[in-house]
Amino acid sequence: MKEKYPSKYNDWLNSLSEKSKYIMSGRIIDGAWYDLEDAAIEPIQKMCDLFYNGSDKGAWETGRFGAEYGLKGIYSLFIRILSPEFLISRAGRIMNTYYRSSEIKTAETGKGKASLHIVKFDEPNHIIELRIEGWLERALELCGCKNVKVKITKSLTKGDNLTEYKGSWD
Repeated sequence: MKEKYPSKYNDWLNSLSEKSKYIMSGRIIDGAWYDLEDAAIEPIQKMCDLFYNGSDKGAWETGRFGAEYGLKGIYSLFIRILSPEFLISRAGRIMNTYYRSSEIKTAETGKGKASLHIVKFDEPNHIIELRIEGWLERALELCGCKNVKVKITKSLTKGDNLTEYKGSWD
């Protein structure tokens, strides 16, 4: 928020509940555990409302930013030499560091395609599903893939028995 909307950051921050405001105004510690609603869902939804005219595209963009931020530094060396298939096969482990009590499985990998399934998620939420979609897309781009497309084809939040992400790339 500070990077993309510096002049409106305080408006966004002041729109949050006390719990979310406390988390967002402090130092967020990598690896620390925060309540999903207070630390992600509410702040992202407020961002979508304030800066995206209510569109949930902001959730997808926060996922892309999360991949960019989380896969920088020492990880950037590894991400460039990993095959996209290897990255996808490890996505479940990576996502478990963000979303506890979730289970994400690689359903398919192949040359230029993959699919992931979220088969367990304690608090399914459309905003979080979109955030993960954006994260996957940007992570594959950082891995060197071109023309990346990731789509949600099934959704726990829409009553399906899993959330499915299908990805393709050149």
